[in-house]
Amino acid sequence: MSTSSENIAASSKEAGADEYYTYVEGVGNIPRDIYKYVKSDPLGDLPRYSYHIVIQHFLTFITFLILAATGLTLHFASLWWAPLVMKLFGGPDTARLIHRIAAALMVIASVYHLITIIGGTLHKIMTKKFNINRTQIPLIKDAHDMVHDIKYFLGKEEQRPKMYKFMYKQKLHYVAILWGTFVLVSAGTSLLFPETMATIWPNPRFGQDLARLMHADEAIMAITVIVFWHWSNVHLVPGRFPLQWSFLTGRITREHQIEEHFLEYVYNLKEFPEEREYMKKILRENGYDTN
Repeated sequence: MSTSSENIAASSKEAGADEYYTYVEGVGNIPRDIYKYVKSDPLGDLPRYSYHIVIQHFLTFITFLILAATGLTLHFASLWWAPLVMKLFGGPDTARLIHRIAAALMVIASVYHLITIIGGTLHKIMTKKFNINRTQIPLIKDAHDMVHDIKYFLGKEEQRPKMYKFMYKQKLHYVAILWGTFVLVSAGTSLLFPETMATIWPNPRFGQDLARLMHADEAIMAITVIVFWHWSNVHLVPGRFPLQWSFLTGRITREHQIEEHFLEYVYNLKEFPEEREYMKKILRENGYDTN
């Protein structure tokens, strides 16, 4: 079971002394900013997500939009714009039905995701291919990477940190999604089945009031995070604008992976002979030593 990035490079020259180069056996010394020279397909060069994750993300994306549109309209029904939007859904009763169907689909997508993650992890553990560095599990290194990255954007570091398949921002967002989904589903269930939940809550009236408050506030928070954090970080940042195709193709561009997920790129070099040959070619063309 791999536990560190050193496992993927058969040897590491001057480890800790020279962060600019990373030595990979069979390739050579790769400079940290080699991505400036690589040529990539906008639709992606290297695998990032399985088709399971692509399907789950698509289902979550579509149902989230529907839930946000119907839920906010029902919650703010007294505002001037709500009746206009409500007409698009065929009235409040139809909007409620659409909201509940979309919620059920999101729950199905969430269960599908949990089965994929848990089942895939157990399979990797049994086949001795599990590597915690390639998971969404938070690590101490993520805290160091976050500090390093802040220093980089403040001009205090020359290069961005070498990060794994999922960087600290993605892990924070993933934890937020897990928590938000749990709150929305549990609160929504309480509102949908009040009689059943009344037998569970010690104080049914308080439980329903709390569920109503949590469902609405968490939904608004989720919309804010998705629009102003997730979408901007994924699609609107330089190098990714106007769209990053990974959520549809399951693949990532070479520049993006080298820039933000350098250690995952090193894993890919060990796994894909054709990528090793490509990188050796780029290194030779730009005057770097290869082996």
